[in-house]
Amino acid sequence: MVAEAMGQLRSAEQATFALKLAKIPISSRHVQRLAQEIGNEMAHQRDDQVIQQRRRELPVRVSATPEVVAVEVDGGRLRTRAQGCGPGVHEVQGKEEKVAALMTLKSPTFEHDPQSEPPPSFLQPRRVRRLVTQMKGLAGENTPDRPEDAPDLQEHAVEEEEPAPQPPPSQPPPPSKAVDYSGRPQRLVRTCVASMSCSDQFGPMMAAEAQERDFYRAPRKAFVGDGAEYNWSIHRGYFADFEPITDFLHALCYVYLAAWAESDTEAQQWSLYETWLRACWQGRVSDVIAELEGVQQRVGMPPDGEELDKKDPRRLVSEALSYLGNNQRRMDYPRYRREGLPITSSWVESLVGDFNARVKSRQQFWNRPKGPEPILQLRAAVLSEDERLDRFFAQRPGNPRRGRKAA
Repeated sequence: MVAEAMGQLRSAEQATFALKLAKIPISSRHVQRLAQEIGNEMAHQRDDQVIQQRRRELPVRVSATPEVVAVEVDGGRLRTRAQGCGPGVHEVQGKEEKVAALMTLKSPTFEHDPQSEPPPSFLQPRRVRRLVTQMKGLAGENTPDRPEDAPDLQEHAVEEEEPAPQPPPSQPPPPSKAVDYSGRPQRLVRTCVASMSCSDQFGPMMAAEAQERDFYRAPRKAFVGDGAEYNWSIHRGYFADFEPITDFLHALCYVYLAAWAESDTEAQQWSLYETWLRACWQGRVSDVIAELEGVQQRVGMPPDGEELDKKDPRRLVSEALSYLGNNQRRMDYPRYRREGLPITSSWVESLVGDFNARVKSRQQFWNRPKGPEPILQLRAAVLSEDERLDRFFAQRPGNPRRGRKAA
């Protein structure tokens, strides 16, 4: 109960209060000690599984091989402090916790693209502006984490409509908006992995979890990530036969900002955004790259060695070109939709928000380098949908029922 309370609630104080309501008298300091002990045991168990995986000795623990699976990886940010420096907070640094979501899915396949036009949620100016601001941090300080109130575009939910800016009379009206299709992948069971470790260590942790769930033998497999190079390093090293897919929402942000850098009026900007968005959605990324190369020539190249303002048109166009060029081979979205695979990393981005709700606040500073690791293991256990905590305690030394299968 202590482990679950510490994994679910935001602090040791809240966990202590909840336990006292359950008639379990315990001090906050004792709760912290128990949580650290259990979290460290879970981390050691995870590391042992990594060793077994490398030796090809890690057994599969599911009864049936899944039909469709997806692995998504992302990172959040938390605040750390130097330890051993006396009372207070010293030498504050932001550090990344890496989070992976491993999911079984239910989805059909299609002979033709089930949604050849972008969904309505990508064609609503107010919503798109808010999404880009949240993902790119243009409203102020750079915020690499997905905000808790960011829209869940995995579901393509439709908000209140806002009319798009009208194109000049010389331009034809845009095509009618598409409706959502019913064949989007549905999540069945999710488990997660989280750690402060570097990507070289995090990849094997993900691989061990995938092995236990028999992901490698699934007929349809997807690996979804944003443009971070370490994501694709993990893919090449441990998930090479999974279909690599670049998150579509990041592509949306880059073409939106590049369109605003190229055009003078809002109507022209929105029209160009829709054109490039539709091309990316339909897998015609090379067309967008060709047009952006022309735009780069018109606005100018970023000067070598000069740090441009993040809203400088030269920088925005250059970043869009770099992103699309580096990820073009992972942006065949019509084929992914036909195969019933996800095209955004919204599931793991939402999961990062769930982790941040536990480890990130104005008052939380974690000791470097491994201070958050035990809590990350407890949080991963309560957010995983495989009764992980029950299984852990059933097999924990000292349990009189150890060796029996967890319920």
